[in-house]
Amino acid sequence: MIIDTLNSFVFKYIRFIEMLGVLMRIFSFSLVSWLGSESPFLFVWAFNTADAVILSWCSILKKDNAYTLLNVFWVMVGIVGMFRASHFAVTDFKSACLYLLTQATALFS
Repeated sequence: MIIDTLNSFVFKYIRFIEMLGVLMRIFSFSLVSWLGSESPFLFVWAFNTADAVILSWCSILKKDNAYTLLNVFWVMVGIVGMFRASHFAVTDFKSACLYLLTQATALFS
C-alpha cells in the first residue's frame, strides 16, 4: 500500500524530516515576530500547519504520545487560523459544504 511506502520513507529519513519540520516552525514564528501585523497570516498559518502535519507524522511513527498530542493540536489550531486569516465566513463555509455535497451526490447518482 502507498501509506506503508510513505511510512517507511518517513521512518528511514525521520531525523531529516523532523529537522525540516522544526526549521519550518522556527521560520513561521520568526516571520510573525519580525513583521508583526504586516505578516502574511494565511501563508504563516498554512506553513505552520504543514510543519505540524510533518511533526505529527514523525511523532506517530516514533510512538511519542506527548508530541503527537501537541502537534495534532497545532494542526487543529492551524486549520482554525487559516479559516480566520482567509476571512472565510461561516455562511460561506456552509454554502461551500452544501455545494460540495450536491456535487458529490450528483457524481455518485
